[in-house]
Amino acid sequence: MLQEQETVQSVKLDRHDHVAVITLNRPADLNALNYETLVRLGEIVAEIREDRHQIRVVIVTGAGRAFSAGADLKERRTLNEQQVRRNVRAIQDVFTAMEELPQPTIAAVNGYAFGGGFELMLACDLRLAVRDARMGLTEVSLGIIPGAGGTQRLPRLIGPARAKELILTARKMNAQDALQYGLLNGIADDAEQLHTMTLDLANEIASNAPLAVYQAKYAINWGSHVGLYSGLEVEAQAYEMIIPTKDRAEALEAFADKRKPVFRGV
Repeated sequence: MLQEQETVQSVKLDRHDHVAVITLNRPADLNALNYETLVRLGEIVAEIREDRHQIRVVIVTGAGRAFSAGADLKERRTLNEQQVRRNVRAIQDVFTAMEELPQPTIAAVNGYAFGGGFELMLACDLRLAVRDARMGLTEVSLGIIPGAGGTQRLPRLIGPARAKELILTARKMNAQDALQYGLLNGIADDAEQLHTMTLDLANEIASNAPLAVYQAKYAINWGSHVGLYSGLEVEAQAYEMIIPTKDRAEALEAFADKRKPVFRGV
């Protein structure tokens, strides 16, 4: 049973125990990202960051048959150049804020994920998709380039040569292709199985000590951008943050008592 639900025009936020579910909620427009949606998504991400003691894992998905078709091109046609720059900066900032959440994030790709929708998927830590999902960075076929991190995050995930191939061809992939490229952590047969798989993964993560999970994510994210020896220093600093926590002591007590630890995020 959901404990809380907040519904707005373009985004929904649901909470289930320690898991938050963000749903892009413009199904008639394939969850295209207009400026209103980006603003609200940014507000929700900021709210989740502040509630990290209660929310331990975040799922991002879409309503209907799309994860997100990307930028709202109907809106884009009505914008002047200054407004286009505003939208591009907004989507960059929101996706970076999503990536920098201390909580692990899981993209549940329930359908189409093109352009900005694919870039939102890339900004998440883990990605699952339904088997019939279609995805890709199609911007160059529209006379633009990926502007929400695609040219930076995709090469870091699958390597520059493969990223160039996908971006420069504007190629659309199916879920099996994406899995082979290393973009996905798993494939579900349908939306119901995707929901179950994603919640199971989220709950598996949420059952662990949250501060340790956050510091592990931090060490991986920041360490991956530096050399090995600098990365080891990042890891050491992250470990140092965990040593004085009550959850670490609780884990040791539970091990001695042969019981499951009760983690409180302190």
